[in-house]
Amino acid sequence: MKPARDRCGRPGPQDRDRRPGPPSGYAMLPWLLLGLGSFSNLIRGETPNPWFGAIGLLVFNSLYVSVVFRSFDRAARDSRATRWTLVAMGLMTFGLAGAYGGSWLLFLPLFGLACGSVLRGRALALVGLPLTAAAGGVAAYHDGWGAVSVAYGTFISMMVTAAILTLSETVVQLRDTRQELARSAVERERLRFSRDLHDLLGHTLSVIVVKAEAARRVAPRDLAAALGQVSDIESVGRQALTEVREAVTGYREGSLATDLDRARSALAAAGIEPVVRQSGPPLEPWAEVLLGWVVREAVTNTVRHSAATRCLITVDGSPERIRLTVTDDGAGAAGGTGAAEDSVPYGGTGLKGLTERLAAAGGSLEAGPVAGPGAGAGTGAKDPVGQGFRVTAELPVGAASAAGRVRDTAYPEW
Repeated sequence: MKPARDRCGRPGPQDRDRRPGPPSGYAMLPWLLLGLGSFSNLIRGETPNPWFGAIGLLVFNSLYVSVVFRSFDRAARDSRATRWTLVAMGLMTFGLAGAYGGSWLLFLPLFGLACGSVLRGRALALVGLPLTAAAGGVAAYHDGWGAVSVAYGTFISMMVTAAILTLSETVVQLRDTRQELARSAVERERLRFSRDLHDLLGHTLSVIVVKAEAARRVAPRDLAAALGQVSDIESVGRQALTEVREAVTGYREGSLATDLDRARSALAAAGIEPVVRQSGPPLEPWAEVLLGWVVREAVTNTVRHSAATRCLITVDGSPERIRLTVTDDGAGAAGGTGAAEDSVPYGGTGLKGLTERLAAAGGSLEAGPVAGPGAGAGTGAKDPVGQGFRVTAELPVGAASAAGRVRDTAYPEW
């Protein structure tokens, strides 16, 4: 029967669950067959003090099973109980091997295997050579040059077991890390997509609503102007479709000049006087994209919430930093439903997402009510505290913010 596959030809969930996993304590149990020779000697009565040998064999096997099963649980393996169990097993191993010799010497490699299943790193290095030397000494006492094979078997069983189990643990960790990275990538992409849609559709739909209201107002007295607004609505809708497709792929190319023109149109249609001032050298593409997002969000908030009469947008560039400011003379935070609701301090999502994007590019975003004399959108009037709202974005210029950041900041795989 062929394994279940999904539509992409990959193994289905049930088939993935049956893939080989890391070894368990059961994989270590067959090595107890090395003690069959000692058990046979007991049955045939060839072992002096058989009761001592039988009890020792039972205790050794019990300690071995306990140690190897605990070794596959990281917390249990590193516990004091496991270490003391291993010490007790060592005393029993050397006691039986030293007392009887012969086939009982095979318990020394078994003890080495148990040590390899529990010990890692420096602890294994500190125990490995002394244990090998001690096993060789006991075996030499009973078997002369045969001690070489016993010492070699003890050392190899310990080191190979530790290496295999360490490798299997690393494979499990890598598998878990890969799954976690896959989940994280999906979450980032979902967040990127939701933020892009918020920024794109929030601005676009606000422009469409404002222009539709303008068309309704002027239609009774100026049909040509109303048709112009309808034509703008069609153009904005078509552009929105294109941008949504680009947002889905994660590679939206932006132009600050285009966003500024659309901001002027949206503000004018809403009855807000737009003032745009731009100075400084040409901007890099990644900076234009990020600042375009800021213009979209700030102007959308102004149109929807501020009840402003004037909005000032300034872009100042220097060799070190780029500064964008969007200031209106509306109700601001004092109105209760102003643009401050979408700012970072007031728990909104639009400017909060932009703050994270700019921070990833080494920049910053500040948003809040304008206070003090001369506040507002450059009207020159002394506005009361809380009158108007300002969004300020800054980005660094230079090697630290080179085009290599475009994918991670302007088009982040959220």
